[in-house]
Amino acid sequence: MPTGPDPAPATAEHPVATNRPVATERLPLRWRLLPVIALLLLAPWAAECSWGGFAIDGFLPVVIGLAPMYGGAAILIRETARHLGAGWPTIVLLAAAFGVLQAGLVDQSLFNPHYLDDTQYADTRAAAEATLVPGLGFSFRQAFDYVGNHIVLTICAPIVFVESFLGAKRRLRPWLGRPGLAVVGVLYLLGSLLVFTSPEGRKNFLASPLQLAFATAVVLALVAVALLPRWRRPHPRRVRRVPHPLWVGLLVVLVHLGTDLTPGWAGVVIALALAATVGTVVVHWSSSLTWGQRHVLAAGSASVVSAAAFAYLVPPYSPASPAAALAGDVAVTVVTAALVVGAWRLRRPSPAGSELTRPSTDNDT
Repeated sequence: MPTGPDPAPATAEHPVATNRPVATERLPLRWRLLPVIALLLLAPWAAECSWGGFAIDGFLPVVIGLAPMYGGAAILIRETARHLGAGWPTIVLLAAAFGVLQAGLVDQSLFNPHYLDDTQYADTRAAAEATLVPGLGFSFRQAFDYVGNHIVLTICAPIVFVESFLGAKRRLRPWLGRPGLAVVGVLYLLGSLLVFTSPEGRKNFLASPLQLAFATAVVLALVAVALLPRWRRPHPRRVRRVPHPLWVGLLVVLVHLGTDLTPGWAGVVIALALAATVGTVVVHWSSSLTWGQRHVLAAGSASVVSAAAFAYLVPPYSPASPAAALAGDVAVTVVTAALVVGAWRLRRPSPAGSELTRPSTDNDT
């Protein structure tokens, strides 16, 4: 059994990690539901609106229509990790599984070469076909973008923001019990079924059996890795200083900027190398006792701020008047600023180690 530094005494701000799943808080239902509702609504907004995908008149329909699927998935992933006492490695892996599930099995955009033909992104088809995977008929470039955006914007960033608005005692504890999880699970399934059967969702395309089998295998593999017991074991943490949270945010921005340096397979290699390098650095930093919620929030903030900045440079999916498109971009800026400023100012930065309320204190990025 690995040994490490003795845990700090248990206090309200520094509870001792255990190998047992974390119990749901005994708070009034309305207080437990508030962050659930916030995550339910924030996930679809971050996924589809934060980067300029819709003009301002599309915000409300998108958030309401996609909340069951995107928001439901974010809640289920977050609650699974927190009930197990797991940390960000589990959340990221489950988010990747959701990304493949969504793009490969639900709307099947990963395998449909005509998926964007009826949008203002139809001209990206040639670039996507430059990185087709032989035999499986999908673009590796699109796979990186689709799954990566689901990991960062649909799941991780919304969870980071909602948890950052909570106090240290509630941040890493479950919000729902089994009945609540069952309700969210049904909501997610209904939302996914609606997209699967909708002409605007799957667009009457059906992937081949080989493609569906491949996507299913990848989803199951990611879920299996995400649920490994190692993410729930306490590990030694090194006492070393980590850079200011600003540097964590800058690294995330670097990945965002570097993913579009060049087209084709060369661009894919650069994007993967950047993501892997930054991920390794962040994992290394997060093993320190001086890593805290401020660093996690810096990564989440940088992700959404980067997306919001590029909203001014990209068109929405559907044609819109210049005024509506600009109003949408401005609204994205306002919402993003409110999230970032609110999350950083509402709660004081947590002391080093205050996030250690679950055993997966290693690599809690």
